[in-house]
Amino acid sequence: MTSGYVHPRFRPVAAVLRSHLGGPIRGGAAVSVYHRGECVVDIWGGFRDGAGAPWLRDTMALSFSTTKGVTATLAHVLADRGLLDLEAPVARYWPEFAAMGKDRITVRQLLCHQAGLFPLRSRIDRAEEMLDWDHMTNILAASEPAFPPGSRSGYHGLTYGWLVGETIQRAAGRPIGQVLREFLAEPLGLDGLYYGAPASERHRVARLVPPSRWPERLLANPLVVRATAVLPGPFVASRTMDALLPEGMVDFFLSERVLDAPIPSANGVFTARSLARMYAALAGGGAIDGVRLLSRETLRRATRIQTLRLDRVVVVPMLWRLGYHAIPTTSGILPRAFGHFGYGGSGAFADPVLDLSVAMVTSRVAGLPFGDMRIFRISGAAVACARRR
Repeated sequence: MTSGYVHPRFRPVAAVLRSHLGGPIRGGAAVSVYHRGECVVDIWGGFRDGAGAPWLRDTMALSFSTTKGVTATLAHVLADRGLLDLEAPVARYWPEFAAMGKDRITVRQLLCHQAGLFPLRSRIDRAEEMLDWDHMTNILAASEPAFPPGSRSGYHGLTYGWLVGETIQRAAGRPIGQVLREFLAEPLGLDGLYYGAPASERHRVARLVPPSRWPERLLANPLVVRATAVLPGPFVASRTMDALLPEGMVDFFLSERVLDAPIPSANGVFTARSLARMYAALAGGGAIDGVRLLSRETLRRATRIQTLRLDRVVVVPMLWRLGYHAIPTTSGILPRAFGHFGYGGSGAFADPVLDLSVAMVTSRVAGLPFGDMRIFRISGAAVACARRR
């Protein structure tokens, strides 16, 4: 069963969500869709914890890499207000970053994963270290790029959060969580958009239902490591692990401690409604309900494709924009759509051609770093409905 509102012409989206919530695995999810600036889907269902408490209208979920799309949007809002120059060296805002030959790396290169600073597992001993903001930014400021900046892309799966987040903090002159609230959540009237979660909101966060097999177990298998090390081409399992899986990552993300500090690449806690409304502003040319988030020129720059090459970490052509990637759906790849999906099944995007935004959050963890078939099917159903409408 699902609760909430569905426009009659978008009922297939609700049918797809109900199909995902069936079966013996507990957990829940929420989906929100905007079309032409109107909320046409706002539904939720399933359970928010292992005791069988129902998913509620205000339930939020940890959304892994879906967080990066929010952080990128925040950077573009600052750029639109003249606080951040995307073509400027990062060191203009963060002088310590210039160490180890990084003085010419630009904010734009951070946003499109071309800074060569994706390694993390080799730089920290335990995942819990990610809760110490100063520790993480100091490590990255002292790091040497793994490849010449600007020469290629390598998905900064976790480091993106501190790299872009610290640049935002320096440019805005205030903590990243405050910037998120003042520049995104409050202007758009969002009901759930956080990095981590304050104590007063923790009761709203759904408990994750882990998969039967975490990707860490697969990538760490000695046979996989040896096999991929001798393959031709760019893929090496150890590189992917270095970017995405610091030691103890699984236990860390299953604990409540993951909510204690901002990790703007991976621990965003959202309602689907908030994500869909943010992306609806982007789908509608940068504004919604009279609130302008971005100018059209800033939006065009933010969504221009930066590279067509294979990514060195996830080994597929992500068609990186400035913080967003291409959007695959069961209705095809949308040529002008942009957004970010996350491990676990969450995701959100905007399509300016259809003036459509789609968001899904879930507690039932599955899939690969960029979602799984659930978000692809939800997106495909929404696209088909929008085209018919």
